[in-house]
Amino acid sequence: MKLSIKRLLALSLCVFPMATFAAEPLDLNSATADQLALALNGVGESKADAIIAYRDQNGPFVTVDDLTKVKGIGPALLDKNRMILQIKTPE
Repeated sequence: MKLSIKRLLALSLCVFPMATFAAEPLDLNSATADQLALALNGVGESKADAIIAYRDQNGPFVTVDDLTKVKGIGPALLDKNRMILQIKTPE
């Protein structure tokens, strides 16, 4: 039986309910497709790949709202995930 990363994480939370996970904001300009698919609600592998492809073709995201420029990502999906997304400024 093949378990997705999300299902494996959910299963581990059932088995280890006392475990806590620190949720740090996810930078849209450095996150991998796997990180996006794991962290974002409503984003699977194909949407995560689309986010990376958009970033590769158009350059870095300037604001979190730019995520809606990716096909398949609308305002509702963005609002569900806004709290964990960020755009880091280059150092």
